Amino acid sequence: MNAKEIIDKSAAVIFDLDGVLVDTAVFHYQAWRHMAKEFNFDFTEAENEQLKGVSRVESLELILKWAEKVVPAEEKERLARMKNTWYLELIDGMKNGDVLPGTIALLTYLRGEGKKIALGSASKNAVRILEKTGILDYFDAIIDGNAVTRSKPDPEVFLKAAEAIGILPADCVVFEDAQAGIAAARSAGMAVIAVDKAHALTQYDARVNGLSDLSPNVWA
Repeated sequence: MNAKEIIDKSAAVIFDLDGVLVDTAVFHYQAWRHMAKEFNFDFTEAENEQLKGVSRVESLELILKWAEKVVPAEEKERLARMKNTWYLELIDGMKNGDVLPGTIALLTYLRGEGKKIALGSASKNAVRILEKTGILDYFDAIIDGNAVTRSKPDPEVFLKAAEAIGILPADCVVFEDAQAGIAAARSAGMAVIAVDKAHALTQYDARVNGLSDLSPNVWA
């Protein structure tokens, strides 16, 4: 089946946030790189790619590992807070409509078709981002990093999203742009549409370059 056919047969659509609905990955990269300079580590874009879908704490642990740094727990807490402060400063510069192409058209279509819409993201700032960009009201449920204890590829975030909207996992489709997120969705028993312009991901049910591929005018 193609992406449209998968959506049409599903009762609910669950979206990842960064890289799918909004482009805040660059903000994460800038904030993590700023933090890494605290201990003279040059954090690269390639390393940043490996943090997609990973929690803030686990991301910090990975960066410390790559930098070959061992720091006490209280210092880790300070570094994580510092990174988040810088990230939020960048987020606060977002405004209504700052979403990836095709996002609003697809959300509007799904709402019109009576589909349940949920968010399943590792971000702890998801609500703030959705508010800033003006798309919060499209969502029936938001499960983010504040609501889960295990990061993708664990399926917890998607299973909780399905439970929150009252839809069986088998009747949900997930939009993801990271391999860990695809693995999480598959473990949850859900169909997966990869947002993957680079053709770098595997094990999905359908692939699109971006949500603009799924605009109703494209389907017509």
